[in-house]
Amino acid sequence: MILLQVIAAGLLLGAVYALFSSGLALIWGMMNFINFAHGEFVMAGMYVAFLAVVWLKAGPAGFTLAAACGLFILGVVIYFALIREVLRGPMLAQILSTFGLALFLRYAAFFIFSPNFVTLPQTALTGTVDLDGIYLSVPQLVAGAVALILTLALHLLLSRTQLGSRLLAVAEDREAAMLMGIRPDRMQALAWGLSAASAGIAGALIALSFPFSPEVGGSFVIIAFVVVALGGFGSVPGAMIAGLIIGLIESLSAYWFGPVYKDVVVYGLFVALLWLRPQGLLGTQ
Repeated sequence: MILLQVIAAGLLLGAVYALFSSGLALIWGMMNFINFAHGEFVMAGMYVAFLAVVWLKAGPAGFTLAAACGLFILGVVIYFALIREVLRGPMLAQILSTFGLALFLRYAAFFIFSPNFVTLPQTALTGTVDLDGIYLSVPQLVAGAVALILTLALHLLLSRTQLGSRLLAVAEDREAAMLMGIRPDRMQALAWGLSAASAGIAGALIALSFPFSPEVGGSFVIIAFVVVALGGFGSVPGAMIAGLIIGLIESLSAYWFGPVYKDVVVYGLFVALLWLRPQGLLGTQ
């Protein structure tokens, strides 16, 4: 029964991994752009949720919505202020720009909030749920379920809607999309907004259960790269599957070998899989 509880907890954590990693996959698939600041978007979502609770006394739905809106706006502003310009430059300029952006967001959070860990004040989501002998905390259960639903919603947006078709058209051929009356700048700005919003929501959901500081973004961006590479660069369904796998592996390895070794197991299996299948699970050759 303990093993089943560990598996359930790993899948719920993996669902949150899938949510913020799907935003990174969207940017890669849309623009072939590597965003090293994606982990800082998760961190920013945590602090937006914290401020919404402290200042506005918002509940879980309120501070999650605040994180989504705040990070969507941040993503759009960053695209027009920075990304649109560096897209015209070499790949090195793109890499250094988002690396610098990550440092700026991290140290801005240090300046505003201090380097100390903080936790969300008490929310309405407390207690545990007994699922036939499997005990899961309510925040953990809600975070995993919401994250999975939103990741599926992002996939359906891209694959089943006219807006998604426009986004994918720009990803396939920017010039051809312009001839069809699509404005690539708007679509790419929307992609950055959706990517940042997914990271912000994931950050708010993670903050329900874990303390955080301005430095947490560094670990989340590594997880996001592992998930996206494992699932296949540019594939949102791949990111969803890979996120669940990574969360499950982390949880099982911590249970069997101890928390100290979970990263060793995850990254070791990750390297081994990429050695055999470098395009990832759902990526193209």
